[in-house]
Amino acid sequence: MSIIIFTIILWYSGLFFQTFFLHRYAAHQSFTMSKFSERVCFVLTWITQGSNYLSAYGYGVMHRMHHAYADTEKDPHSPKYDANLFSMMWRTKNIYQDINQKRIEVADKFTKNVPQWESFDKFASSRVSRLAWAALYTLFFVFFATAWWHWLFLPVAFFMAPIHGVIINWFGHIYGYRNFEVKDTSKNLLPIDILMMGEGYHNNHHSHSGRANFGVRWFEIDFTYLIMVVLDKVNFIKLKKTIA
Repeated sequence: MSIIIFTIILWYSGLFFQTFFLHRYAAHQSFTMSKFSERVCFVLTWITQGSNYLSAYGYGVMHRMHHAYADTEKDPHSPKYDANLFSMMWRTKNIYQDINQKRIEVADKFTKNVPQWESFDKFASSRVSRLAWAALYTLFFVFFATAWWHWLFLPVAFFMAPIHGVIINWFGHIYGYRNFEVKDTSKNLLPIDILMMGEGYHNNHHSHSGRANFGVRWFEIDFTYLIMVVLDKVNFIKLKKTIA
């Protein structure tokens, strides 16, 4: 049971900071926060994502490119231009690293106001940091795994963020339903998105990319947005009122 609980905690904590901090803040800036709050989120993203840590800058820029070029040859991740999900994610990884390490030129519209903490990113993205987290995960399994099948969850812990990416960027463009006719293949994966905390309302998001609440219909509950409302009430963030 400890392994299951550990995996669930990793899944939802890492997912929350991916959708809340990297996606809705870094990429779309659907809310504002103080520099102190921003730095707190950098650290918490590192703690919750561990060996999967994603830079707010690399993620934010790449995601803006995804919206600008969705389902075209310039899209960093599209099922239309990759033979399988593994090749898509490998291409995504390469583009992310090129952006994050500034090996390619990127238009100003993709980088404007995207948060960056270069010294922290360098440490959190380092091989030492990733291997240290992987070692900690492995030690946890050594002490708490009581059945052989528990070890099947260890690779999930190692690659949690890429798995989240595959669910949205591959399956979210193939399966599900559409509320809006958009120029790309984005779909809403689940009517009640418990699995991805609102990220699964992908078609809604592609239609209204600046909207903090990804749910549109009465049953589409965006659990991340509910947390954001609380954070707004306690003045940790300030939600923008736009629905564009």
